[in-house]
Amino acid sequence: MSTRLSIICIWICFITLLILGIMMVASTGLCAAVPDGEDPADFLRKQSGFAGLGLFGAFCISLVDYHILRKFVKIFWGVLVLLLIMCFLPVVGMNINGENRWVNLGIAFQPSELAKSILMICLAHWYTTHREMAGTFWKGFVFPGVIFGIPLLLILVEKDMGTAAALAVSGFCLMYVAGVRGWLLVLAILLGALVLYDQATGSANRMERIFAWMDPQSFSQGAGRQQWISILAFARGGITGVGLGDGIEKFGNLPFAHTDFIYAEIGEEWGLIGSGGVLMLFTIMTLAGIVLALQIHDTFGRLLAVGLVCTIFWPAMLNMMVVTSLLPNSGLPLPFISYGGTNLVFTIAAIGILTSIQRHTPNKKEIYWPTRRLQDNHKL
Repeated sequence: MSTRLSIICIWICFITLLILGIMMVASTGLCAAVPDGEDPADFLRKQSGFAGLGLFGAFCISLVDYHILRKFVKIFWGVLVLLLIMCFLPVVGMNINGENRWVNLGIAFQPSELAKSILMICLAHWYTTHREMAGTFWKGFVFPGVIFGIPLLLILVEKDMGTAAALAVSGFCLMYVAGVRGWLLVLAILLGALVLYDQATGSANRMERIFAWMDPQSFSQGAGRQQWISILAFARGGITGVGLGDGIEKFGNLPFAHTDFIYAEIGEEWGLIGSGGVLMLFTIMTLAGIVLALQIHDTFGRLLAVGLVCTIFWPAMLNMMVVTSLLPNSGLPLPFISYGGTNLVFTIAAIGILTSIQRHTPNKKEIYWPTRRLQDNHKL
């Protein structure tokens, strides 16, 4: 498969998911709870506008040589950390449902969504600059770990455990591909698991979610309501579904049916065929992205492609696993499908960067991975 065929495959899957998402927002948004005086149809209009903005942005990004991103890495990282800190400030920060995920600078958005692409750019730049030392402790693990870990901890403190977990897995994937030693990544995963355990056990609300996940029926009127109703929605949908717009769980039974739990409504209205098709589209997109990365002749482009593909794949997988009760509820949107401007625009922008990588990758081949000899020359 050529790079051109790979990016075409990515775009076909992406556009299909985007169209399905707009259809499902139209189906579920009319039933969502809205403030008095607000038109429920605004969900569809806003989502269509966000999709158009994202597509325009992706087209513009695809025309620009992705190598220019390396010139602004320090600025990107600094602005990202500043935005994440601003989530906690009284004037610009917004506390919604007890979580500090938003900032309002005239336009309200979630910096954690912007963090996905920026951190992948930062890590790809670091390992391209220091690719001969990717297997060492300090420059291959500690320094990039600090670059990656500071924003990640800020996202975790925002009480956005779902995004933090998905982003952490994406970062580990990029680091593994870059040549970081396996035992160091295992150590980092164990430390990350301890942090997540501490965060979970230190919050009564999170512990209740875990207990509800273990027995959603017993908590069907409380913390486990969303996942229990999701199970009922999938059961009602069966193989072929009840039909677009004919789902009933969205009518006040399933909270956030148009955002985090929209996959349950896909299962109800489109059945196993529809929900399985969504899973297949994300899988095909990911495989095409990996194939694209393998054919890139540039270290930065290859690593960045791997990272961006992971920032789409892992949130999608975690969302579907939450909705199907395979994981505790973590509040992650389904990329390209869930209602929400920040996630949609920045995820589509990642597709634009992938397209730029395909269009502007140099023909000259490089040594991608550090050899054992080079690693041994730069031991601790």
